[in-house]
Amino acid sequence: MDRTTAGFVEQLRARFADAPVDVASPRGEVGIVFEAAAWHDACRALRDEFGFEQLVDLCGIDYLGHGSDEWDTSVSSEGFSRGVEGRGPGRFGYGQRPSQQAAQPQGETAIDAPARRFAVVAQLLSISHNRRLRVRCFAPDDNLPIVPSVTDLWPGTNWFEREAFDMFGIIFEGHPDLRRILTDYGFVGHPFRKDFPLIGNVEVRYDAEKQRVIYEPVTSVEPRVLVPRVIRDDARYATAAGEDRDLKVGSTLGPADAALRSTGPTPTPAEAEK
Repeated sequence: MDRTTAGFVEQLRARFADAPVDVASPRGEVGIVFEAAAWHDACRALRDEFGFEQLVDLCGIDYLGHGSDEWDTSVSSEGFSRGVEGRGPGRFGYGQRPSQQAAQPQGETAIDAPARRFAVVAQLLSISHNRRLRVRCFAPDDNLPIVPSVTDLWPGTNWFEREAFDMFGIIFEGHPDLRRILTDYGFVGHPFRKDFPLIGNVEVRYDAEKQRVIYEPVTSVEPRVLVPRVIRDDARYATAAGEDRDLKVGSTLGPADAALRSTGPTPTPAEAEK
């Protein structure tokens, strides 16, 4: 962390004593976390006192199932096998809910799981100081996540907050026009929530008899499980080089200089007589 970043971090900690500040290595990315009650006032201070005149992005986060893994990728005599237990976040059918075991990971599978589920993250930019800051705020109530709006501080946040409301169901108190922005009118649920089925809640089709589009529960799509990509070492080059050295058999596998690197240079006649 350079001197400029270190000085900025100390300023943040001195100004916001109750807010944890972290620096992500090796790029020196600075982040700070505020409580929902202090969110609006803290953002105002960052704009007016620290020169963050622009908010470049704002999004929601759902930490349900954070750090859990549906697959057991440990090496065994049977290789890598499916290790799905329970209905993980998003992997269930219409009318079902994620199982408690899959939704709330415990033990070593839970990696830094926050105590609260929903959060709002804003990316601030100070053009005058050539500096960026990640600001995060957790909603105090998981059943009804509410965070104060900052559209009065940065008007460009309007659509960002509407998207977070549409996708995650986070309510921004004080927003001038909080309504859906990406989903259809009358859409049920919030698609980016971890407890929203990957197959959706309803499907849309055109009914020729009624001569209109109708919505009905999903019946034609099965829940899916994401398969992790496993990369294994390729031993063909090493095998070809070993065969060439031990059996003196030419091989077409591997780099062109594999034989030279494995057998060494051809000895001269004088060296061969020795």
